[in-house]
Parts: sequence; C-alpha cells; structure tokens
Amino acid sequence: MTYQTLLFGIEQGVARITINRPTQLNAIDVLTAKELALAAKQCRADSAVRCVVLSGAGDRAFCAGGDVAGFASDLERVDSLLAEMTAHVEEAISVLVRMRAPVVAGVNGIVAGAGLGLMAAADLAVASQTAKFTSAYTKIGLPPDGSTTWFLPRLIGHRRTKELFLLNRVLAADEAMAWGLVNRVVAPEELAATVDQIAQQLARGPTLAFASVKRLLLSSGDAILEQQMKDEAASIVQMSRSRDGLAGVKAFKDKVEPSFIGS
Repeated sequence: MTYQTLLFGIEQGVARITINRPTQLNAIDVLTAKELALAAKQCRADSAVRCVVLSGAGDRAFCAGGDVAGFASDLERVDSLLAEMTAHVEEAISVLVRMRAPVVAGVNGIVAGAGLGLMAAADLAVASQTAKFTSAYTKIGLPPDGSTTWFLPRLIGHRRTKELFLLNRVLAADEAMAWGLVNRVVAPEELAATVDQIAQQLARGPTLAFASVKRLLLSSGDAILEQQMKDEAASIVQMSRSRDGLAGVKAFKDKVEPSFIGS
C-alpha cells in the first residue's frame, strides 16, 4: 500500500511507521490520522511483523499533535474535522496497543497533544536529549484527546498529568524520563541506532509471549487480584504449548540461548 503522509516499510520483522510531514512538525491532519489507522491495521494483519517502530520525519518533531493550523483555515468545519481526525487516531492507537507485536516510539524533537498519546500508547519509548514534551491542549482552549487522559495518569500519576494539562508545562527529555514518560534518553546521533537495537531484539523474541504481556498489563488496572492471577495462569499455560514456549523451556534445560520464531 502507498501512503501520502507516512513512510512505511517492513524489514527483518520490524515495521517502521514514520509520520512524514516535517514542515508541519509531523502534525496530524485527517489524512494522516486515517493513514496511521491503516498502517496499524496493516501491521496487525501481517504475521511477519514482530515489532513496530513509530517515529517522525526530520529532527524537529516526533509529532506536534493535531494540525491546528490546518483546522484553523476552515473555522466553520473545525468540529467536524476534529471529530473525523480523532476517530482515526483512536482507531490507530487501539490497534497498536492490542496488536501482538511490541511498539517502540523513537522520539525526536517536539512531542505535543495527540503526539503524547501516540508515544504513551507505545510499549517502549526512547527519546533524544533534544526532545521536548508538552500537552498544549488547554493553551488553545481545548481539552485533551488521543488517549492522553487514559495513559498519562497510569504512567506518571494524576498530579503530574494535571500539571501538564492545566499549566502546559514543557518537560525536557531528562525530566520526561524521571517522570516515567520515556524509558531511555540518548544523544541525538544515537537515537536511530538505539531504537533499531531494541526493535531487532524484540523482533527476535517470543512474539506471542509479548502479546500476552501487553494484554495482561492492559487489563490489570481494572482487574481484581484473583482474576488477574487466573488470567496470568491461563496465559502461561497456553504459551507453554506454543512452539516458542516449548523452545524456551528446552533451551533453559539445555543451557543454550533459545531461538524464537514468533509462534
């Protein structure tokens, strides 16, 4: 499939989705949102995809959120444009969060608005030292969207989330890591290589077990302890019947490194 606003490719089990609107700081308009959802579904449908990397083109921004400047050019349709854009972003995030392949965000430059939601929805996030993180929603008189009110309280707590939303504080990369928004901070010139190393490691891993990790963690916030333990037990028993599960157990017995095929 050919995309107009994204760069998309799959190599060695790693799918790479890059928002390719650097002049607009990789802001999301309706078409970009629609293509993000399509790309996410393409990754979900392809059993060869064992890791997904999200990034933004250029060195100025990962994603500056919704394309407010574009929406402002048609004030009479702002509400309908926002409704359409958010629907597609919601679909993209839902698919990425629930797909079996782990998702890694490579974060460069500005991260704002729905860009925070995309990054927070990723399973792991690596940021350049030059990255900056902000909400910016209430700065233009709007409430947050793009999954941010669901993910951010779980990642950084309610107090810090309210500080981002109400005061529009801008976090430097080291602050974002201290708060729990990202996993690692690296020099700008090391970002691509670090993300690639993590992606390749994940793509060689037990993909079905990773899928269980994602599912169990996603449900843990609303589950009672006993139910969560039952879900864990059912998952580990199921995975022990898979080829990767059996290979891992045998490799442990033989004291060798396991070789996983993702099934």
